[in-house]
Amino acid sequence: MSDEPSKNVSAEEAPQKKVLLPDPRHLILSPSPHIQVGPGSGKIMLLVILCLVPALISSLLFFGLQALRVLVICTVSCAFFEFLWCVIAGRKSTLHDFSAVLTGILLGMNVSSLTPAWVCIAGSFVAVIIAKQVYGGLGQNPFNPAAVGRIAMLIGAAGPMTKFAVPRAVFFSPAADALTGATPLGAAGITAGMGKTLEYFNSSDFLWRAFVGEIGGSLGETSALALLIGGIALIALKVIRWHIPVAILGTVAIFVSLVNYFSPGTTPGVLFHLLTGGLMLGSFFMATDMVTSPVTVKGGIVYGIGIGILVCVIRIYGSYPEGMSFSIVLMNALVPLIDRFCYIRPFGYQNIKVNKIEPRRGEIK
Repeated sequence: MSDEPSKNVSAEEAPQKKVLLPDPRHLILSPSPHIQVGPGSGKIMLLVILCLVPALISSLLFFGLQALRVLVICTVSCAFFEFLWCVIAGRKSTLHDFSAVLTGILLGMNVSSLTPAWVCIAGSFVAVIIAKQVYGGLGQNPFNPAAVGRIAMLIGAAGPMTKFAVPRAVFFSPAADALTGATPLGAAGITAGMGKTLEYFNSSDFLWRAFVGEIGGSLGETSALALLIGGIALIALKVIRWHIPVAILGTVAIFVSLVNYFSPGTTPGVLFHLLTGGLMLGSFFMATDMVTSPVTVKGGIVYGIGIGILVCVIRIYGSYPEGMSFSIVLMNALVPLIDRFCYIRPFGYQNIKVNKIEPRRGEIK
């Protein structure tokens, strides 16, 4: 018999390999998502701003220097409040991610060229501080900052926020800085309420003017053509997915068609609703915000359908002629619930089908 010790040792007696764990001081605990793919947030914001350039140029052409004034005030105010918050909170400046600049531009596009400076500054404060930084900054805000800022401005300063400039007045009325008038949505609502025909709002002449931008309203309510160019560019550059804007626009088209079929004369046609108001701006540039929209394709479709339904209900049956900002914020609140039901299967998940073996005769199941 050999005197060598037996090689069969228990698991407890076997030498254990040393497991190297990461240094806890280098671990960063942060909310999901933890995997970052593609360009950084700064580059994404710059691409969105670049895609907004056609709409910005058209607003300047139709509303002149007053539009530039509003855009500059909103953008500078948002950047200032972002910087001020970082100073007060003792954090590193986040201006380099350009999120505050984009919020300011979108906020300016959501108001009229006649909006007073103090209203623009107040809206910028709400958008950056209340709707974003209070929740922890970019990536942790549950609501779209520009939409929240616009809602606060509309509720807190309804008078100034309901004065809209008429396009081309800057060019054809030298005696006046601007002429005011109702937006097409407001005028159509008044006309329908009086029981008058809506034929003018469905005419090819009006629809063409709405398409190119010769209608009154906020800076981002005009020139559906410019907004479409920017929106298609966003999709082509893969900054956003097409599911949300298509779901919104498709839902609005179907809803308005059903209303006109069962109750003719209640509201203008599909093209009128698609080309007027903030539908194009909200569908492509606001509802698709990566932070406040669902992370799945299925969730994005559900989210877009919800926005489309709410927009139509507010426009046709509500007291406000436009409801895009309200609809986006309301659906933002449901995003966690949508993500919960439209979850993504874990990486590597496979649905394995188990073949059932029938027992032979005489065997127990």
